[in-house]
Amino acid sequence: MNNILTEENCFIRFEYPVDERLLPNLFTYPFNYEPHPLCRLAVKELQHHLETQTDWEHEFGIEARVEGTNIGKMFGILLVRNQQNEIGYLAAFSGKLAGKNNHPLFVPPIVDLLQENSFYRIGEKEISAMNHRIAQLEALDEYHVAKDEYQSVKKQSDLALELYRVAMKEAKQNRNNTRDIAKQTLSESLYTSLQENLKNESLKWQYDYKILAKECSEKLTSAEAKLNVYLNEITTLKEERKTKSALIQQQMFDLYRFLNAKGETKNVCDIFLETDQKIPPAGAGDCAAPKLLQYAYQHSMHPIAMAEFWWGQSAKSEIRKHGCFYPACRGKCEPILGHMLEGLNVAVNPVLIKQTKEVLPEIIFDDQSIVIINKPPEYLSVPGKKNADSVFDFIKRTFPETTGPLIVHRLDMSTSGLMVVAKTMEAYVNLQKQFLNRSIKKRYAALLEGLVAGDEGCIDLPLRVDLENRPHQMVCYEYGKPAITQWKVLERNNNRTRMQFTPITGRTHQLRVHASHPLGLNCPIVGDDLYGDRADRLYLHAYYLAFTHPSNKKEMNFILDAEF
Repeated sequence: MNNILTEENCFIRFEYPVDERLLPNLFTYPFNYEPHPLCRLAVKELQHHLETQTDWEHEFGIEARVEGTNIGKMFGILLVRNQQNEIGYLAAFSGKLAGKNNHPLFVPPIVDLLQENSFYRIGEKEISAMNHRIAQLEALDEYHVAKDEYQSVKKQSDLALELYRVAMKEAKQNRNNTRDIAKQTLSESLYTSLQENLKNESLKWQYDYKILAKECSEKLTSAEAKLNVYLNEITTLKEERKTKSALIQQQMFDLYRFLNAKGETKNVCDIFLETDQKIPPAGAGDCAAPKLLQYAYQHSMHPIAMAEFWWGQSAKSEIRKHGCFYPACRGKCEPILGHMLEGLNVAVNPVLIKQTKEVLPEIIFDDQSIVIINKPPEYLSVPGKKNADSVFDFIKRTFPETTGPLIVHRLDMSTSGLMVVAKTMEAYVNLQKQFLNRSIKKRYAALLEGLVAGDEGCIDLPLRVDLENRPHQMVCYEYGKPAITQWKVLERNNNRTRMQFTPITGRTHQLRVHASHPLGLNCPIVGDDLYGDRADRLYLHAYYLAFTHPSNKKEMNFILDAEF
């Protein structure tokens, strides 16, 4: 790696001069891209540096899985033209690396929070001292004795009062019964006397209850006072910690100001105020892409293209494959990059490019109730992206007389294969019920990168959306919805595995996550640019579909082999 590094300049030159004709005309659309060849070359150099450098040590977990925190890291490069009209690149990492946010070769953070005596470091020490004192108080034997005593007194008081209320209720019922009988059997004078006695008895019960409640309250107050000796200090410390954390967070937000190609600056709070989130998430601005662009603008370098890749082991809940390229995250980076890319000629999101007429769905079967189509890859099931065609649009154009919602189920945009579409509301309702009852059978063919261990099995990994990086899904045992997939190996060849998937549930990206996740098959589907590596297409095809016809009730079976 032939690089020139100074405190002011992290510009890295390529080993050989770059032919201007090789440069892209448009800057990379950061959320869906094919890395430019020069970006691939820069990444190759950077990865070699990561494998050979000795300036710092970081356990990436490449050779073997290391349990614990997320030790892998997202790296990025930015192809730039400097003030001397030279073509080179900048390098960055997201967050911290080896416990620091500054390392030779890499651009510095937008805000260096780890500088000694910075407000962040000072605040961090103050919060740490609060945490230490809280832990000390909560570990005291006297605190636990007072806490147990209070809970015991409260439990005994609650029980005593509840038992007394039950007894009061029974006594009241007995008085009512006595009154009813006496009314029929006693003289008026005797009945009046009895009424007075019963009234006094009721008042006695109420008086005694007040005495008991007062005694319980006094015991509870005494136990609470002993506990509050510790709780008051703990509560005060926690409130001070909360206030201090909020103050530090606001100070951080005030410092994060992002440039764009027009030379305009915008505060991170102002950027996120225009989003549904309103408040910036933790770590906003510390990802590789914003750091790279900020440094380029500050040093009058013109951004040309970018790429990001994952290096090392992924967290258990997420899916990142070592060495693979990934788009910028949407939760943190999309609002920030939306501002920072203003003034650059950025490539159009490939999803928004209108599909050509040559890739329309193929009609396999149709009658008065249903249509069976073969959906091509990179084709939407329902409208949702501006200027992008969909199965819904295609059906409405082809069968303008259709009524009802039409789309009974969906395939991911990148997945090809069989879909059943309802032509009428009656058919839609019937097919919907079949899907809810899981009586419709679907099977998928897939080509996986790597050799799957075992010949068949079942994957049960609950899924939920990654809130900070939609539409990615993540494994989550706390909030995830059940997701179950049966699988069977069909063939192994050239370090790839041809598979049959039978989804029992139908979660978003279920097959893609179950294939790629380390707790699943740990072999991503070929062409999976979200959970694996990009190729000419996603090699996932819905080849089998079986259901009961909504009108004539006949069993329908369709098979359409994958063309891969």
